Amino acid sequence: MGDDMTGEGCTRRSVLGASGAGVLGVGLIGLAGCSTGSKSSSSGSPSAGATSAGSSADGGSGGAAALVKLSDVPVGGSVAAKSAGKPVVVSQKTPGAVTAFSAICTHMGCTVNAGGNQFHCPCHGSVYDAFTGAVVHGPAPAPLTAIPVKVVGGDVVTG
Repeated sequence: MGDDMTGEGCTRRSVLGASGAGVLGVGLIGLAGCSTGSKSSSSGSPSAGATSAGSSADGGSGGAAALVKLSDVPVGGSVAAKSAGKPVVVSQKTPGAVTAFSAICTHMGCTVNAGGNQFHCPCHGSVYDAFTGAVVHGPAPAPLTAIPVKVVGGDVVTG
């Protein structure tokens, strides 16, 4: 296998160079460039019942991409989805009141799990409120990034 550690374009030299930069954020940015995008992230597993939608043929939502059907998001709960190929989480606090966030943990970049009224990071135990994205339990230093969404024709769409 030589210097290729992952089979996805990361070499031992690129990983060591990125992590030796002295600043954690720079190392993470260097590692992000190693992925080819052909395989899903192994940093976290999507929750059971997670739905991934993503065509722009959304039946009249003005060109916004459908993330998930509203009926697939439990009231008081959440599901995992994809937006432009990136992991997101969609929650519905009360009927029709949907929110969405990046599913990337603000601690170390792992993918958080959806499924209930909290998002859990499987890597280091951070917990987020599913309806606000706020940190409930660290080590995450900041809330999840909100993604503007609305309901159009029974679909939760970006925008």
